[in-house]
Amino acid sequence: MWVETDSEHFTARHSELDADGAVAVLEMLERAREALRTVLHEVPDGVAVVLHGTTAQLHAAQPLLPLAVRATAPASRRYLVGWPSRDTVHVLAPGVLEERASAVPGSREMLLLAPAALYAQLAVRATNPRLRRGRRLRWAWLVLGAAQLLSGQTDHARPAVKRRLHEGPEPSFPPGLRDAHLLGGTVVDLLAREEGPEAVAGLVAVAGDAPPSETLVRAFHGRELRHTEAAWRAHLERLGGAG
Repeated sequence: MWVETDSEHFTARHSELDADGAVAVLEMLERAREALRTVLHEVPDGVAVVLHGTTAQLHAAQPLLPLAVRATAPASRRYLVGWPSRDTVHVLAPGVLEERASAVPGSREMLLLAPAALYAQLAVRATNPRLRRGRRLRWAWLVLGAAQLLSGQTDHARPAVKRRLHEGPEPSFPPGLRDAHLLGGTVVDLLAREEGPEAVAGLVAVAGDAPPSETLVRAFHGRELRHTEAAWRAHLERLGGAG
C-alpha cells in the first residue's frame, strides 16, 4: 500500500514498509535543497519523490531508464537507480539501494546519495532551461556531472572511475552519453578545483549559448581545449590510480 510522507518542500510516496527510509530521504533532500540554493539560482519546490521497492517496479514506472542503463558504461550501471521528470523523482527505496551496493569503498555512499543527485539534476535544469529537452543529450555530461558534484557523490566515485578506465575504449572529452553519468562529474570536479566552486554555477548558467567545446574554453579562462583535455585525462589517472 502506498502512503505519503511530507517535509517542508518535498513529498515522498512510498510503501508503508519504507516509512523510516522515506523520512531519511526527505531530510537529505531538504539539506540538498539548502546547499544547492547557495550555488544555483533556482531550486525546484513541491517536488515529489517516489520510492520504489524493486528495480522492476522502477523500470515499469520509468521505461526510459532501462534504455539508459543499457547505453551506459558497465562501471556506472549499478548507480543508475532513478529518473527525474519535471516535478517528480523516481528512485529505489533506501533499503534497496543498500542491498545494491558492492563491497568497494564508496559504493554504498554513492547509492544512498542518489535521491539528492536526481534532485540536483532538476535544479540544474531549472537554473538553465536550455539544458532541458532537445539539448539534454548534448549536455548530459554537464547536467549529470554537476548533479554528481553538488550532491556529494563525486567524493565516493573513485573506485567506479578506476573500473571504467580499465574497461572499454578511451572516454571522449567531454564525455559522451556512455560515460556522462560517471565521468561528467570528473570534468566538473576539475573545473571546481582549478577555477573554484563558483565556476561550476557559471558553467551551468551559460551552457547552451555556444557548443560544449567553446563553452569549456571559456570556463577554463581561455585555455585551449586540448590542454584542458590533457589536464582532465591526468585527473582521471589520478582518480583511477587511487586505492
